[in-house]
Amino acid sequence: MQFISVPPANSQTPAGLVVTLHGWGANAEDVASLLPYFNLPDYQFVFPNAPFPYPYAPLGRAWYDLREENMYEGLAESRQQLKDFVLSLERSTGVPLSRTILSGFSQGGAMTFDVGSKLPLAGLVVMSGYLHPEAIAPNTTNISPILIMHGRQDEVVPLKAAVNARTTVESLGVPIEYHEFDTGHEINLEMLNVARNFITNTLV
Repeated sequence: MQFISVPPANSQTPAGLVVTLHGWGANAEDVASLLPYFNLPDYQFVFPNAPFPYPYAPLGRAWYDLREENMYEGLAESRQQLKDFVLSLERSTGVPLSRTILSGFSQGGAMTFDVGSKLPLAGLVVMSGYLHPEAIAPNTTNISPILIMHGRQDEVVPLKAAVNARTTVESLGVPIEYHEFDTGHEINLEMLNVARNFITNTLV
């Protein structure tokens, strides 16, 4: 899996590791451009590229197909590749899973729910995301704390998706922080401020 890795600004041992997944049709460079706004210079960041090409733009990537005729095609492969990739980071970065945050936007948020719920991570950050069908089994336990953020005017992934996800994971007893914003389908500075607080509070 191709990725961008940015070590801490001070070259010290990272205070934690933040893995951020892009949405459908974006790529690692897109989310890596947000790095200065996270304002977490003591952390290592990793931005992986999804494994599949995006059908509508040469530089875009996809975790799986979202076209109606091929809905969810590639999900099983992406799920396995992402899980293996996150597990490999413990060895390559020296940061344990217990100090690793998995985060994602839109389709990347859906992958965060799916894969993150199956790994012993410090926490999950889901921005404008949604739950895959049957992504989290009803008897799942020990899911990491989750931050869910969503825009009330989101026309791509409706707010209802965030509400449904919150209801599902709350029913499993997962610690949740939930925020709505007066925005559309986007990542804004307010979201990144909330994410930073969640990350630093989770990795105390």
